[in-house]
Amino acid sequence: MGTAAIVILIILILAILWVIGTYNSLVAMRAEIDNAWAQIDVQLKRRYDLIPNLVETVKGYAAHERETLEKVIQARNAAMQAQGVAQKAEAENMLTSTLRSIFALAEAYPNLKANENFLALQEELSSTENRIAFARQYYNDSVMRYNARIQQFPANVVANMFGFSRRDFFELQDQEQREAPRVKFTA
Repeated sequence: MGTAAIVILIILILAILWVIGTYNSLVAMRAEIDNAWAQIDVQLKRRYDLIPNLVETVKGYAAHERETLEKVIQARNAAMQAQGVAQKAEAENMLTSTLRSIFALAEAYPNLKANENFLALQEELSSTENRIAFARQYYNDSVMRYNARIQQFPANVVANMFGFSRRDFFELQDQEQREAPRVKFTA
């Protein structure tokens, strides 16, 4: 075997190793995104499980607020049925909006506002919202790294060869959610 053949063979082996390494890193990044999405799903399930208890607690104090409570349940059911990142994000934005209406009811019903079950559920839901926010951030960070990697040369060649495609971010679409919450102290 001549020197030229050995050089070509080494270059070919290096190219194959590079393709294998790039492919494996893209697979690992895709798995990280799937894991991040699963973490969001876990926290959303926790949220969905809390909502019926919250609604039942509010019902006892604000029975004539049936329309508000029904909207929350409908939004919860829609969120549970949503498929895919974009549809799930839209449904979650709607659910968050309707949940705000329940907490607004507490302002109108001082006994509800003082109820231990309501306060515990409100705290639990708040904690869950924080966990969802962290899970969304991790998911979006994973998607950003993956999307950047599959678009960068020369990794994009391997990504195109093996069908790696862009992933969607889990974004807030409700402009109100982008604003800082208003803090209001009552005497």
